[in-house]
Amino acid sequence: MKIGVLALQGAVAEHIRGLEAAGAEAVAIKRTEELESLDGLVIPGGESTTIGKLMRKYGFIDAIREFSAQGKPLFGTCAGLIVLAKRIEGQDDAHLELMNMTVQRNAFGRQRESFETDLDVKGIDEPIRAVFIRAPLIKQVGEGVDVISTYKNEIVAARENHLLACSFHPELTDDYRLHAYFVNMAREAAERRG
Repeated sequence: MKIGVLALQGAVAEHIRGLEAAGAEAVAIKRTEELESLDGLVIPGGESTTIGKLMRKYGFIDAIREFSAQGKPLFGTCAGLIVLAKRIEGQDDAHLELMNMTVQRNAFGRQRESFETDLDVKGIDEPIRAVFIRAPLIKQVGEGVDVISTYKNEIVAARENHLLACSFHPELTDDYRLHAYFVNMAREAAERRG
């Protein structure tokens, strides 16, 4: 499986390491034409407003919507979760508007309120280590969205068909099972496309 990591801002190298540890070929993506050869794409953490502006500047909004329309999986982590969402609390416009959820930016507060915890994730046997840094929260999910992890009764990870999103940074630990989960989603999607 060849998985791209959108390399406009954020923890690109760490996601590449995680994807490779999960058995995928991983590449940094800086141009829209590089999307064509991919089986899946990770949209990393960073600053969602900045990522959104850069995506518009370099033509990635339409290109990634087209990528998604082909059934190719997308995985948004932290800011990437915000970029995937159909609705952002307190904003009129969202970015990709792909995943049927409403998100709240910086729901866990500032940098100093960052923390780590172990989370149960549906589809993964043992709890995974999760790092929360100025993390967003999934406030509501719509039809077709499966909540796969919660923290203190708040939604921190969800899946909608070929779309996966989490509030935390799975790439900042040595636990790559969520990357493996996504690589498996890409493998299943590739099989469906034939």
